[in-house]
Amino acid sequence: MSEIGFELAHHTSLVNNARCLSFICGCGMKKTIFSLALGTFGLGMAEFGIMGVLTELAHDTGISIPSAGNMISFYAFGVVIGAPIVALFSSKFSLKSTLLFLVAMCAIGNAIFAFSSSWYGLAMGRLISGFPHGAIFGVGAIVLSKIAPPGKVTVAVAGMIAGMTVANLVGVPLGTWLGHAFSWRYTFFLIALFDALVILSVLLWVPTIHDKTAARLTEQFHFLKRPEPWLIFAATHVWQRRVFAWFSFVKPFMLNVSGFSEGGMTAIMMLMGLGMVLGNLMSGKLSGRFSPLRIAATTDLVIVASLLLLFAFGEHQTASLTMGFICCAGLFALSAPLQILLLQNAKGGELLGAAGGQMAFNLGSAIGAYFGGMMITLGFSWSYVTLPAALLSFSAMVSLLLYGYQKAKRTQANARALA
Repeated sequence: MSEIGFELAHHTSLVNNARCLSFICGCGMKKTIFSLALGTFGLGMAEFGIMGVLTELAHDTGISIPSAGNMISFYAFGVVIGAPIVALFSSKFSLKSTLLFLVAMCAIGNAIFAFSSSWYGLAMGRLISGFPHGAIFGVGAIVLSKIAPPGKVTVAVAGMIAGMTVANLVGVPLGTWLGHAFSWRYTFFLIALFDALVILSVLLWVPTIHDKTAARLTEQFHFLKRPEPWLIFAATHVWQRRVFAWFSFVKPFMLNVSGFSEGGMTAIMMLMGLGMVLGNLMSGKLSGRFSPLRIAATTDLVIVASLLLLFAFGEHQTASLTMGFICCAGLFALSAPLQILLLQNAKGGELLGAAGGQMAFNLGSAIGAYFGGMMITLGFSWSYVTLPAALLSFSAMVSLLLYGYQKAKRTQANARALA
């Protein structure tokens, strides 16, 4: 087998060589997926960890809970700013070098946030730590598309995303406990240290791959001339906006609406994290039987129903936990299918497309957190943070249905042209 690998290394491109090596030694690809999963674990801790310590952050810095919720928005705006910049100007470097730079930025941003005492310092730390988020997902998805066997790319991407779901199962509850028992600053200092370990894993386990398919700067935008990618961006944005209108304030919702105690929040965050893990696993399993579009559309409908039931029955603890669990499961059941749909519809601009998906995702997070907080600012009770989520649900479903219609229409037109 080693002789075959040696010959291929001399007679194929670096991309094909990486794919071949993954066939010959599956453990190499598994290590790459594990390294990328560690990276998304750190991203999950940074993005979602703040939600479990929101009240501690507000108390320590002397700001209101809605104002503290704006730190969620600053992270999301960092993603929106950073994703296209990295996507457009990283083609000169290997995917591995780009990943190392991005994870280093995560470590720096989280460290700044952990040690800042001013509102502006906190906001800057969140912006910097969010800057590489979308590009890490985009670069990771492209790396896996180069080395994964045919038909296994969705499963590989789900494996990468699993890191973020595990972060919500284990990391975020740990951060919630640290914030409640000691200080929220311990939570983000721990995240910065973990990011340093991720840098080491990328150095050891991610192969050096140059994206030979990367188009020239202007050509990377060509895929945006078609309506399909925009419809997927819209579905991603609106879906995320409605989920985060509630999830950004999951702790005060559970305390003030459902009547749980402060001490029970660690277990509740673990339950929400378990939902994310199972949702991602279920999505990966179903990818072999159903198309990404069907998985995404069906999951979207389930989330809509869960949010409406959460508004109606949030005062009942069992119903609140059940609907919250289902919402979180749906949150990550959608991640891999939408990422694959974007890659499929971004030929020549794959990194820009994948990063654009994260832009839409986090712009939805920012606006969702803002709308959820706005309901409280306007004087409504905490149960009303679910209403903006429910009201936006229909447009996300329409975007996916329009994408399916547009795709079928284009396929029929191509078939007639070939006839």
